[in-house]
Amino acid sequence: MILNVISAEYRGGFTIFLSFNNGESFLVDLKETIFNDHRKIFEPLRNLEYFRNFHIRLNTIVWENEADFAPEFLLQQGKMMARRHSLNA
Repeated sequence: MILNVISAEYRGGFTIFLSFNNGESFLVDLKETIFNDHRKIFEPLRNLEYFRNFHIRLNTIVWENEADFAPEFLLQQGKMMARRHSLNA
């Protein structure tokens, strides 16, 4: 099955709640990724006003400048974030 993002909701800061077509949903924090990746395409995403204006296209979240993340990467980030929170609980 090809993994798709089917819904995305901005949750504040650099976090987005994502639902995938495999039935899983996770909160994903992209701050580290955006600020540690020095490719020019991610520079506009460091502005919160810009960051929060994404949409779903091509089965993932996309910004106006065509920046996007693979659904597999987003799912992995969500799972890692969920594990960290369960260990700290």
